[in-house]
Amino acid sequence: MNNKRRMIWMLWVGALSLGQVWAQAYPSKPVKIMVPFVAGGTSDIVARAISQKLNEAGYTTVVENRPGANGSIAAEALAKSPNDGYTLLVGSIGTFAINMGLYKNPKYDVMRDFDAISVAVRTPNVLIVPPNFPANNLKEFIDFARKNPGKVSYGSSGSGSSDHLSAEMFKLQTQTFGVHIPYRGGSAAQTDIMAGNIEASFQNFGTVVPYIKAGRMKALGVTSRQRMPQLPDVPTLIESGMKDFDVTSWQAVAAPKGTPPEIIRKLHADIAKGLNAPDMTQRFNGLGFDVVTNTPSEAQAFFKAEIERWTMVVKASGATVD
Repeated sequence: MNNKRRMIWMLWVGALSLGQVWAQAYPSKPVKIMVPFVAGGTSDIVARAISQKLNEAGYTTVVENRPGANGSIAAEALAKSPNDGYTLLVGSIGTFAINMGLYKNPKYDVMRDFDAISVAVRTPNVLIVPPNFPANNLKEFIDFARKNPGKVSYGSSGSGSSDHLSAEMFKLQTQTFGVHIPYRGGSAAQTDIMAGNIEASFQNFGTVVPYIKAGRMKALGVTSRQRMPQLPDVPTLIESGMKDFDVTSWQAVAAPKGTPPEIIRKLHADIAKGLNAPDMTQRFNGLGFDVVTNTPSEAQAFFKAEIERWTMVVKASGATVD
């Protein structure tokens, strides 16, 4: 072996050894898990479940809610954080995909600034209305919206969220009109639905099932291809006449770009083990979530595909940031 090859080999071995040391020493201090929405929404539920399981695995974690701009504030903060594995983001389809097509000049770039760890869970959206709303099915809702143009206000967890884009797709197909009211998270929109302050919202199925079962809101249709077993009497929008209306919201975990691969692999292994534990799968399945936990490379490819898909939807709908 000549000197040049020997030097390259020694550098490679040294880098491998250093990576192993980093992984073995990690974590040596608390890990901050940022949530780009208010407490109580889907991303918050997922983040706190991950936090619980990482703590059980020997980590010390802190969950920090940093809402605003459909996740952009927290996402920008992650992009500027050290890539040492001690700052993570649990965000939504809006944070990791839709924002890239919605904002003309986003302050972060998912593919450039983040290393995907895993898509954690996914769930469809559901069209909900207040319990006393004068419509009990999709046809009645569309008829009401057409007879009262501009008077149906629909809330979302933020401009560009999957529930916002679901509403925009709905408006395109039905030629109905409404006033969009963006909130700083799904739980705030849900509260106003139950209070009757807004007329409609497409919310993540998993977060509103208990309220629907309790009669605090009505469900008119789900955005999945098949009915959800948790609410078997609620039809899909597709079977109610909405062609190809198939929308799945999802939550994922990411770290700053350049985080050591050994740390990414360790985080993925520990998060996947935690979320696939029987108590967690039972909990999430009961709420209407599917646990995904795909690999970092699969998650990164999924981010790219979703960015391309939702950029086209944003363009077709003319959706803007309010």
